Amino acid sequence: MEILSSAFIYLVAAVIAVPIAQRLGLGSVLGYLIAGVMIGPVLGIVGAEAADLQHFAEFGVVMMLFLVGLELRPAMLWSMRGQLIGLGGLQVLATTGLIAAACMVFGLDWQQSVAIGMILALSSTAIVLQTLGEKGWLGTVGGKSSFAVLLTQDVAVIPMLAIIPLLAVTAHGSGIAHDTGHGGILLDLVPDWAQPVVIIGAIASIVIGGRYLIQPIFRFIAKSHLREIFTAAALLLVVGTALLMNAIGLSPALGTFLAGVVLSDSEYRHELESDIEPFKGLLLGLFFLTVGAGIDFNLFFDQPGTLIGIALGIMAAKSVVLFAIATVVRMCGADRMLFSLGLAQAGEFAFVLFGMAYGVGVLPSELAQKMTLAVALTMFLTPVAFIIHERFLAPRLVNTGTREADKIEAPGDIVVAGIGRFGQIITRLLGTNGYNVVVLDHDPELIERLGRVGFRAYFGDATRPDLLHTTGIANAKLFVAAIDGRDNLTELVTHVAKHYPNVRILARALDRHHVYELENAGAHCVQRETFESALNLGRDALVELGLSPARADRKKTAFRKHDFETLEKLRTRWNEHGVDKGYIDTLRAQNETLFEIMRDERGEPEEAPDPQAQQH
Repeated sequence: MEILSSAFIYLVAAVIAVPIAQRLGLGSVLGYLIAGVMIGPVLGIVGAEAADLQHFAEFGVVMMLFLVGLELRPAMLWSMRGQLIGLGGLQVLATTGLIAAACMVFGLDWQQSVAIGMILALSSTAIVLQTLGEKGWLGTVGGKSSFAVLLTQDVAVIPMLAIIPLLAVTAHGSGIAHDTGHGGILLDLVPDWAQPVVIIGAIASIVIGGRYLIQPIFRFIAKSHLREIFTAAALLLVVGTALLMNAIGLSPALGTFLAGVVLSDSEYRHELESDIEPFKGLLLGLFFLTVGAGIDFNLFFDQPGTLIGIALGIMAAKSVVLFAIATVVRMCGADRMLFSLGLAQAGEFAFVLFGMAYGVGVLPSELAQKMTLAVALTMFLTPVAFIIHERFLAPRLVNTGTREADKIEAPGDIVVAGIGRFGQIITRLLGTNGYNVVVLDHDPELIERLGRVGFRAYFGDATRPDLLHTTGIANAKLFVAAIDGRDNLTELVTHVAKHYPNVRILARALDRHHVYELENAGAHCVQRETFESALNLGRDALVELGLSPARADRKKTAFRKHDFETLEKLRTRWNEHGVDKGYIDTLRAQNETLFEIMRDERGEPEEAPDPQAQQH
């Protein structure tokens, strides 16, 4: 019952804290950490069992490395080799060197300095990717570059797991290295000269087995059509690989990562991901909960200035390195600042690696605890850094740097803000019909590529009032808002509606609720970005399933008409604060009506013939 009670406490903390943290834009990792802090140091509900649970939950990190490996197909890695080696590799090496040098200045030996430098070179994949996605920044130069660096860091964890034990020394504390928990049982059974052969053989067995043995086994299991057995086989693969690597004294995460890369081109890659993901998510969540619960706040209150100084020093050092790299590759002002601030925190792998560094004797307990707490502080400060960038720095820096905003040669009758996939189609349609279109976008690479094929676009940030005014918008007939970022798009429409009331505003919406937001902001015509294309593909799907083209067209038209009716009915159920109580009831009623509309005039669904038979 004690285990159930502890599990109940951890689950309650996670269920309450993580959704709140997500809504506040803090991310799930910080939500777990905050929940752990609340049930541990603050309320004292959990205590000694947190350390034992953390050893169990560390298997979530092993699963994370397996999933990272599944995503890293060799062809993709090869296509990104320039960014991975140039941006990512340079960031890891330069940050490691700078932080290691700083540690040696403060009196640490070189083994400790190198270990700390390597660990702090990593950033938080979970926090950064989630924030970039939510803000619509993944498509920017800074966002793409951040993704490449994070990918390199994920790969760099693997050699770090192998290097840290090699840095182990016996000069800390009692002079005896701590037990790492990695036994190397197989190595104990063979002489020293044969140990490299055993290690190479074990790694080769993972590579060869993953390519020639595992796939036939999964194919055989899949034919049973028992999902739980396939899930069990996926877990067996991860656990078995981890045990094999543990038996030869290497990191379990190294083996599972290698197995993931080998299986990345497998036909069962997606099934493996979907089966492992829930276990990984739960175990990682439990891991971060235990990290939060195990934070020594007595240490923080004893030395608050020192720990905050370490956290700020980490972020400052990483920002300096990232800013220098961004300058070398000629990022513009806003992208450079996003790249520098976004990756300035330490990452979630630091909790694991600092624990490992203490376990093998590289770092003493007190130093490992201080660095772990400093890592948590950098993660807590990251949302603040993103807010500073978005609210204060980006609006001023978006056009500073190596390239100034282009000078608008002549005002246009139509102004298009944003020339991504959506904006390009609009621009082509209007331009080929003889209209004078002025296009603004802040992606220099995209503008250059479009210029090669005859499209004229100007580099600049459409959210800058002064630059927007130079497009001739005051006398324009239409303004088309198609920039990235939900909030940025709404704010841009609000600005144009307020300052240029005579201009008709057309806007791209991300979803139904965004339609209402943009209409309230002043847009005269709003279109959802994926609705029509998805509807057309749905019509094609009906034809492929055997319906006649004419009937598929009728169903498509009926669906479109019903969806716009639903859009109108739900409009009264929505406000800027969300939806009212009747929203779900109205939506459910509309869905039931849709089923009836999709039936033919006799009230019975058409029986779709076999597509294969139709082909013959």
